[in-house]
Amino acid sequence: MDTDRVKKVCIIGASGKLGQYMVGHALERGYEVVGVCRERSVPKLAAFDGRMTVVPGDTNDPEVIRRAVAGCDGVLTVLVPWGVRQYASGTAQAVLDHARPGARLVFSCGWHITRDGKDKYSRLFTLGVRIATVLAKLVRAVELDDQVEACRRVFASDTRWTVVRGSSLEEGESQGLPVWSRHVGDPVLAGNLTRRVDFALFMVEALTDDTLVQEAPAIVGCRTPSALAHAEGSRS
Repeated sequence: MDTDRVKKVCIIGASGKLGQYMVGHALERGYEVVGVCRERSVPKLAAFDGRMTVVPGDTNDPEVIRRAVAGCDGVLTVLVPWGVRQYASGTAQAVLDHARPGARLVFSCGWHITRDGKDKYSRLFTLGVRIATVLAKLVRAVELDDQVEACRRVFASDTRWTVVRGSSLEEGESQGLPVWSRHVGDPVLAGNLTRRVDFALFMVEALTDDTLVQEAPAIVGCRTPSALAHAEGSRS
């Protein structure tokens, strides 16, 4: 997609850390920005007062999403598996149902999501996901399986989607656009660390990168040892 074709974007989950970084990146590019977040989280967006439109409400509410994405060329969605009421899958479905035809839809999730079953996870990673899933269900706080369902629905759609799968995250100044690979387990991803601000950068850049349409890139920071080694090997 030509950059000139993106004028207005909706950021769903705008009040979170990743969402706020995406708002900043989008505004820097001159986009008109609409943000969606729960009503009690609206004050977190105070730094952007007068520079964006905020639509308060639950992100899995179809009517909230319908109003927010109207006229948007791109939709950036943080798939948050809060609670035990299908929050992530409800959010994804609302976006798929109400975004305008041809809009670029970019979703965020973790490495635990797999599109084709060819990702290779370490035993430690797999164990960690299993423990997190069980503990989350016990306290009824997070529903990781629902994020899997959300991505399944996205993968099955015929929209212009991208699902960005993030590694472990850290705060800090931007190091640049992360590198990506189709499968977790590829050597370039071994560093397993990305600056959150750069995760957001990748999401926003994906809006105008047609090579990422219907891809599920797993990303890692461009300054990690594995990414640097990969770049050196490519030059050689």
